[in-house]
Amino acid sequence: MKIFDPHIHMTSRTTDDYEKMRAAGVRALVEPAFWLGQPRTNVGSFTDYFDGLIGWERFRAAQFGIRHHCTIALNPKEANDPRCAGVLDVLPRYLAKDGVVAVGEVGYDSMTDAEEKAFTYQLGLAIEHDLPVLVHTPHRDKLAGTRRTLDVVAESGIDPARVVVDHLNEVTVGLVADAGCWMGFSIYPDTKMDEHRMVAILKEYGTDRMLVNSAADWGRSDPLTTYRTGKTMLEAGFTESDVDAVLWDNPVAFYGQSGKLMIEQLPVTSESGTFEGNSILRGARK
Repeated sequence: MKIFDPHIHMTSRTTDDYEKMRAAGVRALVEPAFWLGQPRTNVGSFTDYFDGLIGWERFRAAQFGIRHHCTIALNPKEANDPRCAGVLDVLPRYLAKDGVVAVGEVGYDSMTDAEEKAFTYQLGLAIEHDLPVLVHTPHRDKLAGTRRTLDVVAESGIDPARVVVDHLNEVTVGLVADAGCWMGFSIYPDTKMDEHRMVAILKEYGTDRMLVNSAADWGRSDPLTTYRTGKTMLEAGFTESDVDAVLWDNPVAFYGQSGKLMIEQLPVTSESGTFEGNSILRGARK
């Protein structure tokens, strides 16, 4: 099984996670820019974070033979903080960087006016920079948030085939399918979706335009839920070709629209290499 995780926050994960992901078949991933739990207080903290996504984290993933890409944006939650508004001005220079394959995460958290303003502006940036868009749907009032999301996407003029609406469930998937956008699902141990519910949705809606991710972050999450979804698909009667479509071909097709995807296989090289003088190694045992 070869896996491309289209949404996972590796900055908050350990090297053990990279090792386990590689062993499970993960060969590529996309890490979306998002909030870090602790509120950021100035634009500089964002630029340091963005630099880490396109630099150190790509290096760290490569040590385990995994291709790392990212998406860049002012996330919905922090769009409400006026101290962060200046981030919108620095986005264009990052959207032009290698390995940045979409604008995201954008969308809604609490469905405020500030969130909608940032969402609309960043959809415009995606059109200007010819990039696809990763949209976060709110965890509260998800149905209303998804409906408004699709309205804003339609109003922006962006091609819906260049938009993935993420964190969907049984209530919202039909709306997004009908709108022509890609459908994203986050598989979690306790919240959001699990692999069995995901397989039921795949049985009903098919595998076209479906993206399955682990969205693993600093909370209770699991970077191997993509692998477990693939196994559950096989147990439910899906073919290996179906699994390949959902876990590899679909992410490649969606993010490939950026023209910046790198999916050539990498060797595992964690015993050597540095990034700006830094290594993931911490000294050998005597």
